[in-house]
Amino acid sequence: MLSVREIGKDDIALIAGYWLTASPAFLEGMGVDTAKMPTPQQWADMLSGQLSKPYKEKQSYCIIFLLYGQPVGHCNVNKIVYGAEAYMHLHLWDSSNRKAGLGVSFVKMAMAYFFDNLKLKKLLCEPYALNPAPNETLPKLGFTFVKKYITIPGWLNFEQPVNLWEIKNEG
Repeated sequence: MLSVREIGKDDIALIAGYWLTASPAFLEGMGVDTAKMPTPQQWADMLSGQLSKPYKEKQSYCIIFLLYGQPVGHCNVNKIVYGAEAYMHLHLWDSSNRKAGLGVSFVKMAMAYFFDNLKLKKLLCEPYALNPAPNETLPKLGFTFVKKYITIPGWLNFEQPVNLWEIKNEG
């Protein structure tokens, strides 16, 4: 019923569509500055750029969540330091799949790809402190709370309080 795989060319339109059709209120709830939203072509260029790069050269790496074989979300990392660390982001595209316990299972499967393929020693996540979903999901996955601080956590965000979470590779 649940599985994951690396991003493919056909997933690019789905991921871009998730971002481009989301309501401003939903995006702001995740800490997104809607004025920084890329165009459909910019999304396509960014996402397709990661497809052919070797793991050591990836600036972003995306895993697709599948429910009964159908793509329903993604988990990606950026700020990758190959062999050391990366910052994770998690998204279920359809609200009907949220708050159903799927996120923990999907992210657990995606984390194996991140640790194995990028040879990470630790995985970090700094969600918007006012976004309950990731802040409730991460401890269930074994992440440890590190600190709360104010920053602009990514190129698509506004300045905000974030919670920094960390998990170390036990493998």
